[in-house]
Amino acid sequence: MLRLERISKRFGGVVATDNVSLEVTEGEVHALIGPNGAGKTTLIGQVCGSLVSDSGQTFFQNKNITAVPQFARVAAGLARSFQITSIFRRFSVLDNLALAVQARHGSSFSFWKPVSSERFLFEEAGAIAREIGLQEKENHLASTLAHGEQRALEVGLALATRPKLLLLDEVMAGLRPTECDQIVAVFRELNRAEGLTIVLIEHVMRAVMALAGRIVVLHHGEVIARGTPEEVVRDEAVLECYLGEETEV
Repeated sequence: MLRLERISKRFGGVVATDNVSLEVTEGEVHALIGPNGAGKTTLIGQVCGSLVSDSGQTFFQNKNITAVPQFARVAAGLARSFQITSIFRRFSVLDNLALAVQARHGSSFSFWKPVSSERFLFEEAGAIAREIGLQEKENHLASTLAHGEQRALEVGLALATRPKLLLLDEVMAGLRPTECDQIVAVFRELNRAEGLTIVLIEHVMRAVMALAGRIVVLHHGEVIARGTPEEVVRDEAVLECYLGEETEV
């Protein structure tokens, strides 16, 4: 599904990612972990196309997308959810999702057309609301949702693009344990029922251990370990630079 070959990114004299290579197979949940400043978000930016790599190559479904712009990567099936919640706060949950569905279909909310003519947008939006557990909040303004519900809605906006690969950047940040468990359940079901491939950056290790089949650990922009969760948590280098720190559980 995704293959990175020795990709690097520098910001002036700072090396954010340094010859990173990894492979993500179709249908798996793959986690990226590491201390703050390890280069995780930069790497996700390189994958989705918001950042241009200085060197190396990126392949998606065996096609070289190194020079492909971000919007074309989204159209090809790459979707990203950000660290900071990004939703339309003055719109309802259903309207948020319908707008995202509309963006994918390219249909138009014309002022002179009845809403019923765009009914399929809201039908699909309602289906996504059920997927993310917000079916009871469809008509609530996004600004009135709890923080965990807002993060779920943002995931719904990404799902509206019908991605083949979903990139998640610390979506558990700031969530209470119960909210974290709810989001984990959503991702587990999406992966199980729909075979959605997921790459997640996460500091909440209970979520990583519950979801990921494989983990890559970054430190100072370099891969220092990779393997199953059980292998990674026993790795001495990982224990020294990351898991020995106070991380969320």
